[in-house]
Amino acid sequence: MLDKHRISVTLVTFNSGRFIRRCLESVLEQRYPDLEVIVVDNASTDGTTDILEQFEDRCLVVYNQENIGFAAAQNQAIGLSSGEWVLTLNPDVLLMPDFCSCLMETADHDPSIGTICGKLLMMDASFQIPDQRIVDTTGIYFNPMLRHLDRGCLEKDNGHYREHEFVFGASAAAACYRRSMIDDVAIEGEFFDSDFFTYREDADVAWRAQLLGWKCIYTPTAFGYHVRKLRPGMRRYLPPEINMHSVKNRFLMRAKNITARVYLRNFIPILARDVGILAYCLLIERSSLKAFYLFGRGWSRALRKRRLIQQRRRVDNAYMSQWFRFAPVSLPAKAPEKVTSQVSVNQS
Repeated sequence: MLDKHRISVTLVTFNSGRFIRRCLESVLEQRYPDLEVIVVDNASTDGTTDILEQFEDRCLVVYNQENIGFAAAQNQAIGLSSGEWVLTLNPDVLLMPDFCSCLMETADHDPSIGTICGKLLMMDASFQIPDQRIVDTTGIYFNPMLRHLDRGCLEKDNGHYREHEFVFGASAAAACYRRSMIDDVAIEGEFFDSDFFTYREDADVAWRAQLLGWKCIYTPTAFGYHVRKLRPGMRRYLPPEINMHSVKNRFLMRAKNITARVYLRNFIPILARDVGILAYCLLIERSSLKAFYLFGRGWSRALRKRRLIQQRRRVDNAYMSQWFRFAPVSLPAKAPEKVTSQVSVNQS
């Protein structure tokens, strides 16, 4: 039985020993009165499990015998949860004490809101809060090349992004999903697509949710810090497997979600990006060529999922087309009165 006031915090760990203790402490220090915390470890070998054992009296901890990927493990954690809202959290995120309370202040703003996100700021791997506030994400957006990017990433946090806004989606580093949306957008029993394994699964969910008429709201009063490991320009520092999944999932996400109008309207930039990716893989990053094989092998499964998604689409072409711009797109959202007052005080 679901608890309508409960937030279920779900974390997936894989060799996360450097961060997980402080992350879990920040979750358990939340001032929100009704939280449950579920951690699924994907067969870590770096001592993460030794740390997790110390939290078993306050969290539900599941130890997988193999690494089944972020998407599948998050689905596993969500399946064990009981809250009306599910906050997916990366182990390298540090939440401020009122993060969850601030998210919930907008939970009843509109019944079509399926996702809530706050403002994440950057910090380095020391997990120390920096003096200078640099934005990590205030939601995600898509450009006409079908790149999904974090809104505000690398900008100084100087008082902008202070309004409640509807955005395309949320980074799963700290995304709060309504249970009814999770159930509604799930395909073949999966919220996150396990074929993605890792990376882009949050953008895929955001796109699917938009197609099915669910909104994502950004609330500026909820903020935390994130050790950013994945952003444009960092490919050469990432494991080859991550880069390979990134390539595969770009095409998998498109195959499932893109509508004809979005594709035709943005055909030239999409083609240019595709050619660039293929050339890069052929000439420089040959370890990612496996992505095309895996995509081809899963083509029929992707088409089956596409039919299920597109048959249930609830928004028109004009609505979807508006989101694909080179500059981040957001739509105004009326903030609850008490939240509006709080933002004004905090920013003064």
